[in-house]
Amino acid sequence: MKKLLIKENYQSILNLIETEIAIKLVKDSFERNLAEALNLMRVSAPLFIFPSTGLNDELNGIERRVEFKLRDIEEKAEIVQSLAKWKRNALARYHFKEGTGLYTDMNAIRCDEELDNLHSAYVDQWDWEKIINKNERNEAFLKETVKKIYGAFLKTAETVYVNFPKLRTDLPQDIYFISTSELEDLYPNLTPKEREYQICKSKGAVFLMQIGANLKNGLPHDGRAADYDDWQLNGDILLYYKELDIAFEISSMGIRVDENSLIKQLKLKKEEAKLNNPYVQGILNKKLPYTIGGGIGQSRLCMFFLKKAHIGEVQASLWSEADVEKLETKNIFLL
Repeated sequence: MKKLLIKENYQSILNLIETEIAIKLVKDSFERNLAEALNLMRVSAPLFIFPSTGLNDELNGIERRVEFKLRDIEEKAEIVQSLAKWKRNALARYHFKEGTGLYTDMNAIRCDEELDNLHSAYVDQWDWEKIINKNERNEAFLKETVKKIYGAFLKTAETVYVNFPKLRTDLPQDIYFISTSELEDLYPNLTPKEREYQICKSKGAVFLMQIGANLKNGLPHDGRAADYDDWQLNGDILLYYKELDIAFEISSMGIRVDENSLIKQLKLKKEEAKLNNPYVQGILNKKLPYTIGGGIGQSRLCMFFLKKAHIGEVQASLWSEADVEKLETKNIFLL
């Protein structure tokens, strides 16, 4: 475990049974609120795919993918790292209409994840994707979509409070928008994570825009794959989590690349070899629709609303015996 972050004298507000009930409440409520806000329908999604499709998310490009061999198929299969590309492909295959979209339960294994209070080898999130008009590929539409998602957070927080009055969440009524370059100008001497902390503690809820391209210091705020988000039209939803006094990333999302931004970003990352994979060809040949989409962490959302100190309190994953014992001395009992 990288570092144990926890306030002194921590005690979970809910016991284990109450926690399990509250987890279902959060997931059911938010899923419904998200679908209504963005006009989405639920679909089934794969746990593993073939690498030759080009549909797996490469994240920062350095993470190992979990792979295995099926007895009756020659090509190895990979556990998905996210469904960012699969969703756009599915919207075309299923013949969704403009203004409508899908969401799904995404489960994954990330074997290179550094385990801590917020990070687990097991990933569970709502992946969503929606078809948009090319004219909607702009910052105003992105912001409007973020506001709708944030509204779903607020509605879910109210539902949790009604059922568990001890779990009042102090979220601001509006989410604050700022770009990574503006944030760099605001805190030029801080690291990206330190900047996120300062702006989140100040504003409570932030959408940090334009992640992936280099800033004035010659480095990106954070890594982003070149072939799904448009780096000028994407961002992270960050909340201030006072239980651990941290900036808490709850979602990564954005308007997806079109044929022009895709080529530009692949060239910037020197990944032109990807131009020949089926997914990239689908975008270049305009066989895939223009979309907006993202992922929203299920366990993270539960952790936030249930005021837990560790993600293992709201999901069942694997941890070393030493970590489990250490956490129990801090009154943190993992599922």
